[in-house]
Amino acid sequence: MNIFRQLLVKPWLTEQDAALELQDDRTFSLPTPMLGLRVFLIVVMVFFTLMISAFTERRLFSDWHSTPVPWLLWLNTGILVLSSIAMHWAWTNARRERMDGLRLWLSVGGILTLAFLLGQLLAWRELMALGHFASTDPANAFFYMLTAVHGVHLVGGLVAWSRTTAKIRRGSKADDVRLSVELCTVYWHFLLLIWLILFALLLLT
Repeated sequence: MNIFRQLLVKPWLTEQDAALELQDDRTFSLPTPMLGLRVFLIVVMVFFTLMISAFTERRLFSDWHSTPVPWLLWLNTGILVLSSIAMHWAWTNARRERMDGLRLWLSVGGILTLAFLLGQLLAWRELMALGHFASTDPANAFFYMLTAVHGVHLVGGLVAWSRTTAKIRRGSKADDVRLSVELCTVYWHFLLLIWLILFALLLLT
């Protein structure tokens, strides 16, 4: 009977938590948005893995000429690290129900992320000024593609960040936005890891 009961469970009908009931009566509970984010991050990881694999295979051809790494990428990397730290502090303040700290660090994290994206555009401009266009060399094309796709994912994160910020401005309490801040923090940490891998790959090649 216990097995049939498990088969009849419809976890997609729950509004807050997705629970998986095991035969020894233990339960595994995870908020539905967090479960959705984890699935999405797995898909994104597979996507970036395929892009990196294509990058490493393509560079073996004789027409490959490595793209110089602009010094701005070092600065941008530091900015992205700081933005991830700021988002983590925002999450910490949300758990401790400190609204002043939550507002501060959430704003700092978003502003630093915008600064990172602006720095990436300036790095593009520097490369183009040196004649490194996407159409002139496969290495250049991969450089622009990898940095652009990473930037687009950050822009998507800023959409979620802006919604959370808007809720706080409308008077939402820490309990109301704690999960949203946690989701943003996990997403920022993930994209920081992806960028560190991409940046190391660009430096090594």
